[in-house]
Amino acid sequence: MDSANINTAEQNIAQVKTALKAFVENEKIAKMLGKDFVSEMNDWEALIEKKSEEPFTLVILGEFKRGKSTIINALLGKELAPINVTPETYTINEISFGHTQYVEAILENGMRVPLSLEDITREKLEQRMKLFPAKISYVQIKDNAPILKEIRIVDTPGLSDLESLDKQVMDYIVNADAIMYAASCLLPFSESEQLFLASHVQPQRFGMLYILVNMIDAMNSQKDADKILKRVRNISERIVPNAIVYGISGADELSRKLGRERPLDKGTREFYETQFFQFELSLQRDIIMQKDVIRSKRVLTMLSQMCDETAAKLRLISDMAELDKQKLADRAKEFEEQCEMLSKALEEKKPALHLSIIEMQQEAEAWMYEFFSKLRASILDCRGKDADGNDLYSSEDIEKHFYSFLMEKVGEAYRNCIESHRDRIAEIVEGTGRELASALGIDDLSKAAKAPSVEMIMTSLNKNVTRSVMGVQLFGTSETFPPATMSVFSLILKKKKQTDIIDIALENYDDIRNNIVKDIKTVYQDLETKAAARLDSLYQYQVEMGREALNQAQQLMMVYDNDEIRQTLVEAKQMLAEPQRILAESKL
Repeated sequence: MDSANINTAEQNIAQVKTALKAFVENEKIAKMLGKDFVSEMNDWEALIEKKSEEPFTLVILGEFKRGKSTIINALLGKELAPINVTPETYTINEISFGHTQYVEAILENGMRVPLSLEDITREKLEQRMKLFPAKISYVQIKDNAPILKEIRIVDTPGLSDLESLDKQVMDYIVNADAIMYAASCLLPFSESEQLFLASHVQPQRFGMLYILVNMIDAMNSQKDADKILKRVRNISERIVPNAIVYGISGADELSRKLGRERPLDKGTREFYETQFFQFELSLQRDIIMQKDVIRSKRVLTMLSQMCDETAAKLRLISDMAELDKQKLADRAKEFEEQCEMLSKALEEKKPALHLSIIEMQQEAEAWMYEFFSKLRASILDCRGKDADGNDLYSSEDIEKHFYSFLMEKVGEAYRNCIESHRDRIAEIVEGTGRELASALGIDDLSKAAKAPSVEMIMTSLNKNVTRSVMGVQLFGTSETFPPATMSVFSLILKKKKQTDIIDIALENYDDIRNNIVKDIKTVYQDLETKAAARLDSLYQYQVEMGREALNQAQQLMMVYDNDEIRQTLVEAKQMLAEPQRILAESKL
């Protein structure tokens, strides 16, 4: 985008903000929408204003021990973000430009405490935190690293470790201009990571999202690295299609830039070094040089979300305004009767859900039996001879690679079974949810619930059901390896030094197969439990949404007659039409 188009985008943003401000300040419209929704719109306005004025912000996310701070330090070429911290001492770190290096802790009570880089190491920070009069809200780090002249970087805590920081981290996500998500090749994309991307990152519609698969230097071969990256790309394409995936080693790159001894090269250094270079190149070309474009897109997206949610609210009020007081009362009574009937119907659907998942479990077990018949042949092939009668594989190679080969194959087969049924279970649950919404007569609300910022409109209706709905993980069994089967592999590992490892594997072959089937039964039982819980949550959400809509309509009827509501709706839709038109025509 050239400077002229950027100027046009900025003008469009100013016009939309002015139009929405006039919309909210209209007394009749404000009364019709209700105090809660108007308050939410004012919050939106403040958030967008803040976004327009803040430095361009790149936020790094990821679970604990994924190397987020090391990646930041590798980008900066110096050690600023603290590493090797514990969940108890992990803080949110805002890293921005300053002519001289400066560190301070901003406490929850507003107090600012000067620190040094040494103070935010694990050992010293733990002691310092005990002396602070309040908890640390975040740590601000200033430095003159060249990249910080262009962007601010926010280092967040492990997402699964500090529940108390969830809201604060979510605020940073909402305010971010671009996202880096750190994953580990050693723990490739757990179910909780996938859920977080789907429920918190994808709905924000970021123009740029990097998924950095860290610690690639730990892979024994390029083939292993490629396999991990392929899996991450396949999963990320399903959740966040616009994500760019790189396989990197933050530790290696930091050591290279600081001139230190680098981690052992297992034959993949050229690959992950090139990947980091490509990541930095993309960061410079697609983020830093385009930051004004990204900022404009981000603000326009937020304004579009605000308009979409407001339009959904107006449609809701419009539907209810078509009823007179008696019809509205009758509708409310019918709604409650329908809720009771649907609650029973939902319970009647659960046996069908049970049977569907049992069929999937049986299918997975059949796959695994077929897999194990082929695995035995693969194990025996390790003792194969070539045409000259020589061993195909040396005893040293077998000793070195067989155990990891066996674990990898079994773990991969186990994960593939579960992932193959992911969409089928989700379709059953979501399809039932749509049926419920249709039966309750709240199809429009059901569609609104799929809007990019669904939590906003739900909050405006005084509901916290979003968290309960999104909190139900359909695929909560997040082990990357089947737990019962792991005990057999532990036994193989203990005996590895005592006798031939292939003999041990064959001796324990039946135990491995039987335990994997046991694990599959357990995981599919867990899938069924969580699918049923999600159905219950969807039902409760839709019921509460419908009740709230009817209650609000009844309250409006007590204050206004239908003609007044219709006139106000016409005025509101006319006022909203102009910012909607501008946003629709904005092509960035």
